[in-house]
Amino acid sequence: MNKVMLIGRLTKEPEMRKLASGKTVTTFTVATHDYRSAAGEKSEFHSVVTWDRLAEICAQFLGKGALVSIEGRIQTRQWEDENKLRHWKTEIVANALEMLSGRRKKDYASEASAGALEAQAEADGFTRVPATAADEGESEAEDETEESELVAA
Repeated sequence: MNKVMLIGRLTKEPEMRKLASGKTVTTFTVATHDYRSAAGEKSEFHSVVTWDRLAEICAQFLGKGALVSIEGRIQTRQWEDENKLRHWKTEIVANALEMLSGRRKKDYASEASAGALEAQAEADGFTRVPATAADEGESEAEDETEESELVAA
């Protein structure tokens, strides 16, 4: 059986790319720590690869320092470069990932920025109306949880 389970922190921002086939792949490195009583702490760095929808989610929501739990399999790739040197790379191909540290700081910053922009728009004479009312010319909202948009007063 080839199964890996890790809990660690990302060492840098994930890197997402689209392949010619249309598949999405995201790569990042996770640091794990092993605490030993006499020897102290030992850190390991693991290359992680995610594919398709999981890759998109990782690129969107993960950032440097994020604490994650990863399940997947270990894979070793081998290739030869243009100088005929052989290279090997061992990586974790993740099939499940859980974000343990919550949202990134920049998500909070963008949320605060969006709130400030809305406040400025309202101060400039725009009013908030339900999206359906803006489209159909209605003036009252039936449900406070519906989407809304700002329109000129």
